[in-house]
Amino acid sequence: MKNFEDRLREYQLKATPQRIAITKLLDEKGHLNIDTLYNLLKEDFTSLSLATIYKNINIMMEKSFVKEVKLPNRKSVYELQKEHHSHLVCKKCNKIEDIYIQNIECFYDEVNQKTDFAIESSDITVIGLCKQCR
Repeated sequence: MKNFEDRLREYQLKATPQRIAITKLLDEKGHLNIDTLYNLLKEDFTSLSLATIYKNINIMMEKSFVKEVKLPNRKSVYELQKEHHSHLVCKKCNKIEDIYIQNIECFYDEVNQKTDFAIESSDITVIGLCKQCR
């Protein structure tokens, strides 16, 4: 992602310095929680408040520019919206990795056949140990 200002405007978001900085951090580092975003941003924006981060993240989520990733027993993390994917979470080092599953429709079909449940969306998080921690 090269031009963060244009990308924000594509989603009808004003390209404020704080939003550009949030977008840049999420692009560079991936999955970040609010506290981490705040600590990284307050170095450049000394008058920045935690409430400002929450407000910006919420507006960015409303416009589907940023997505919340809810993790069991942990604070939610945020990422830039991208192609549908799932997450692998290492329970030892807390690393979060994206995984793109080719045939997720097979899973949806099986759920529908077994339960007659019409899936509208899903967030699949797999917990385990990454290669380095095994």
